[in-house]
Amino acid sequence: MPLYALVDCNNFYASCERVFAPHLNGKPVVVLSNNDGCVIARSDEAKALGVPMGAPLHEYDGMMRRHKINVFSSNYALYGDMSARVMKTMEQFTPDVEVYSIDEAFLGLTGFDPASLPQHMRNLRQAVRQWTGIPVSVGIAPTKTLAKLANRIAKKYTPDGVYMMTDPQLMTRILGDIEIEDIWGISKRWGARLRALGIGTALELQRASPRQIRQALSVVGERIVHELNGQSCLTLDEVQPKQSIMSSRSFGTMVADCQSLEEAIASYTARAAEKLRRQHSRAGGIYVFIRTNRFRKDDPQYSNAAMVGFDDATDDTASLIRAATSAIRHLYRPGYRYHKAGVMLTDLTDQDGGQISLFNPDPAPDVTRAQQSRRMAVLDQVNAAMGQGTLFHAAEGLAPKPRTGAQGRRVLNTERWRMRARFKSPAYTTRWSELAKVR
Repeated sequence: MPLYALVDCNNFYASCERVFAPHLNGKPVVVLSNNDGCVIARSDEAKALGVPMGAPLHEYDGMMRRHKINVFSSNYALYGDMSARVMKTMEQFTPDVEVYSIDEAFLGLTGFDPASLPQHMRNLRQAVRQWTGIPVSVGIAPTKTLAKLANRIAKKYTPDGVYMMTDPQLMTRILGDIEIEDIWGISKRWGARLRALGIGTALELQRASPRQIRQALSVVGERIVHELNGQSCLTLDEVQPKQSIMSSRSFGTMVADCQSLEEAIASYTARAAEKLRRQHSRAGGIYVFIRTNRFRKDDPQYSNAAMVGFDDATDDTASLIRAATSAIRHLYRPGYRYHKAGVMLTDLTDQDGGQISLFNPDPAPDVTRAQQSRRMAVLDQVNAAMGQGTLFHAAEGLAPKPRTGAQGRRVLNTERWRMRARFKSPAYTTRWSELAKVR
């Protein structure tokens, strides 16, 4: 019988903030969305104080101050790096790791002695906490759907954060206490359909006719029934390359001039290109959009988008930026205050494949594809070693004068269009200039 484990980082964003600020342990912590808008992560202490998920900061600012809740802006550079460290640690305990999200991973446990698995997972949990500082919970079960439910029990009810759900009688009792909407893969809409059929708990769904559920929902619903009965239908998959890559942001302040839009879109394109090369793909096209803030009813509204295709799929940042900024100049209209812009790389192909155009064999004059690849490799290696933005394209915007500590270097200028991040912690693990200092 196959066995799976779901490892979930507890209150991940809040936990990342505590790793380098241990004085926050035991104190309420919340993390905000882009532009410091709403609460997207809470520590257990913040949940106990009644801070709801999605709470707008401006409505709960008084409560935050009154209860001395520690507020942080999103620090995705830190969270992404800490996630990679957690996943790397788990690979020391099993070779089969499927990264499901930034804070979750499924582990394949085929071949392990079931009797020793709880202790093996406790050892994993201890290693992750010791090596990264992040607390995790582990749920073990015969299927991925049951492992998800076992993880909920491990997180809420077990002192050691590990729970193995294999006993049929105990499983029946547990499933009877789980609402239908709490099952992985069951949306609120599907939950409403199932309740109309008299199915309101995981146990009732487990005992339902798979054919009936397929008719009511889809083949996905039928698979969930089989999974609840211990029949594995969802295998452990390797991470598949994305079919498209999006990079977009809302601006911290409204943008009205075309130059700022060009710089913002160039920066977003550069970030998307990094992700493109990381998964060893090339883009056959780039989709560019801009829009005003539709919630400002008194402002004139405008939104538009453009698609640029390439004769030869490319992963070259300069080529992608040229196409994106050209599109922005075409889309820009004076007299509007823009709230958001973004790019999407589309028609992705494997980096080593793809058809080269008969009439345009080289992507740029006097520059071969091999030369472009070497140049991008150097760019990525330097930024990986020295921190994002160490090397960047001038189209992304240059600061009018070097900032303090820049040692005379020209640095990336995002002052006019960057997101609000008043409470952002340092990128402790990815920027040399923001390394933690020991006094």
